[in-house]
Amino acid sequence: MALPKRIVKETERLMAEPYATLLSAKPTESLTVPGISAVPHEDNLRYFDVEIHGPTQSPYEGAQIPPSPHSHAQIRAKTNICAGGIFKLELFLPDDYPMTPPKIRFLTKIFHPNVDKLGRICLDVLKNNWSPALQIRTILLSIQALLGAPNPDDPLAADVAKSWKEDEQAAIATAREWTKKYAQP
Repeated sequence: MALPKRIVKETERLMAEPYATLLSAKPTESLTVPGISAVPHEDNLRYFDVEIHGPTQSPYEGAQIPPSPHSHAQIRAKTNICAGGIFKLELFLPDDYPMTPPKIRFLTKIFHPNVDKLGRICLDVLKNNWSPALQIRTILLSIQALLGAPNPDDPLAADVAKSWKEDEQAAIATAREWTKKYAQP
């Protein structure tokens, strides 16, 4: 069964974007937000391996990381994206996409009030606020933004949210420790 044109176009755009900054005529003209890559599986283009780098000045940023020998390494090397902790996610586009949101979850262990132990994400655009006008890119940008602004008032991981509310600095320290321990290539 052929993929819908929408999925093909979004995939092409996702694959082109990591290199957009390099190909831009003006160095200041950036067509993409650094720190996100999505690579479709060769055998099923509805499945994507995703990497999201933690935003700088957040508990999820990491140290400078040299490229590793896997599918996202070339993207990191060519775009010089190494500032944040590297979080791996899996994304699946259901048969009724874009009428229903993509299924996405963290594979990397993360200490975050809006991500549970199974990697499921509490994000309004993945649930009640989904619209067929949204695209994969929008969802990935929203997840990256969530890393920069955890919301313990709308948690998926109640224990993490509780620790975030009771002692935010200790929770941030734990998030940094987990990022250092788990969010590396």
